[in-house]
Amino acid sequence: DWRSKAACLTVDPGTFFPIGNTGARYPQVAEAKAVCRECVVKGICLKWAIDNNQDSALGGMSEEERRSLKRRAARARRAGC
Repeated sequence: DWRSKAACLTVDPGTFFPIGNTGARYPQVAEAKAVCRECVVKGICLKWAIDNNQDSALGGMSEEERRSLKRRAARARRAGC
């Protein structure tokens, strides 16, 4: 299972679930992304987070970044790219 190889196994899970939508969340998201940068399964985790509509900082992206990625992919599909 890919999760057994995740870099976040030894990190407080709360790191990946930022609280609120204000400036206080940004350092927490940055901390989560730093863990993800070193992760060998980041791509798989990102796909899982997108496919499962996660509201956390997983796969090296914040929830907002993944939503934007999904919108761009949907536009590309509609445009036939």
